[in-house]
Amino acid sequence: MGDRFDVVVVGAGVIGLTTALRLQQAGSRVAVVTAEPPGETTSSVAAAVWYPTRTRFEPRVLEWATRTHDEFARQAADGVPGVVMRPTRMLLRGAVHDIPWWASALPDLRALRGDEVRAPFTGGWAFTVPTVEMSHYLPWLQQTFAAAGGTLIHRRIDALEQAGVWAPLVVNASGLATRTLCGDTEVRPARGQLVLVANPGLHTSVRDEDNADGTTYIHPRSTDVVLGGTFEIGEWDTTPSPATAAAILRRCTDLLPELAGAPVLGHQVGLRPFRDSGVRLEADPRPPGRIRRLVHNYGHGGAGVTLAWGCADATTTLVHQPR
Repeated sequence: MGDRFDVVVVGAGVIGLTTALRLQQAGSRVAVVTAEPPGETTSSVAAAVWYPTRTRFEPRVLEWATRTHDEFARQAADGVPGVVMRPTRMLLRGAVHDIPWWASALPDLRALRGDEVRAPFTGGWAFTVPTVEMSHYLPWLQQTFAAAGGTLIHRRIDALEQAGVWAPLVVNASGLATRTLCGDTEVRPARGQLVLVANPGLHTSVRDEDNADGTTYIHPRSTDVVLGGTFEIGEWDTTPSPATAAAILRRCTDLLPELAGAPVLGHQVGLRPFRDSGVRLEADPRPPGRIRRLVHNYGHGGAGVTLAWGCADATTTLVHQPR
């Protein structure tokens, strides 16, 4: 059987689809192989706000984050569905407010003024970042890919070498499934639970970075507000916990009393593909089976949206790099 495509991407979340689009733009015939349709991936339930959650500084990670910010800013200006640049406040409780390592990616980051901070907070940062509503954005990615001749193949594979039946070049963007597909047990779920409430008129995202009771963030969208959250490493349960939901509502309402009484619209749980040593983005020195070149792009944890387009650029460069 001859190769039907130049490159196959395994995985149809935001990492897989952005990478597939970049490969197309570089002139490749691309297929995406996925066990679940994009609307059922972890990306589909992400709060999807640009922010390097639980991500350590590396120069290449800052570059990926910067490229992604700039791409989303361009898309927001172009009216791409679901992409909005939103004002954000990050509130801090500590005595020292070090400039975040990712500050250089943002053109407008500034320290909060004294009149913008109230107890128990001691300071913070104001900035503007992309918010991406995945219910609009994932279909746009998929449609854009298809319109340029891309093929989406719904197939569950058991090992990466099986992808070699479609193309000689393979990108592994399979997230948590890499535990099975290539035996990387360093990848573990970081369970995130969210509460969705009706938007009472909020426009600014707010984060309480140092809440001892748990992760606390409030992200307005076009018709609702995402309240979070949790970052439970090693937890696989995708059933929303009522106790966790109540705690999230309590923390978020304490932070922003305007939320009191907002109707609850739903509860969501997603399993982020967390990797202890960070993102794996590299060419595999020993591609299996008939695969000529295998590039890994996974392990983004809670920063998939934050790093997606930068990682897609880097992956595309690696795929076409001479061996």
